[in-house]
Amino acid sequence: MTTMIRGRAHLLGDDINTDMHCSSKYHPGRDNAYVARHVFGQLVPGFAERLGTGDVIVAGRNFGNNSSREQAVHILCLLEVGAIVATSFGRQFFRNCINNGLPVVECSLTGIAESDEIEIDLATGRVAVPARGIVRETPPLPGEVRAILGAGGLLPFLKAHPDWRIPSPSTGEG
Repeated sequence: MTTMIRGRAHLLGDDINTDMHCSSKYHPGRDNAYVARHVFGQLVPGFAERLGTGDVIVAGRNFGNNSSREQAVHILCLLEVGAIVATSFGRQFFRNCINNGLPVVECSLTGIAESDEIEIDLATGRVAVPARGIVRETPPLPGEVRAILGAGGLLPFLKAHPDWRIPSPSTGEG
């Protein structure tokens, strides 16, 4: 996986939980492809039609809060979202993104506008909008997390690296 992501910004607000953006409860009996065509439609009509491959969702605080449903991330992966940048994330949603190969970064969004070309460097922890002179520093994603993202998620990573183990906190060894 490349550590550099470039795409058009699509802005959303604060406190967007997964029911608001892609809940199948609003589309009973429908598959993920159908739900994807209506993603964020309650918040921004026509959002899915404007979203291009590799584009970046830019959201406020608590994006994906109160949810452990992986369907939300599966929908965004189906739409080929390049990454999500938000002020903060619901922790379960954040981890579900990593586990499913969708890059997520937390930083200030001040000055970023709809349709800005945004650049995210996962290795250095840099989010930029060159046309506006915006550069934000954020903690770089750890190498292990970038490796999981590069493999397409946790399960593909573990399949490719069956002997991988988390180092012991006391010894640093696996």
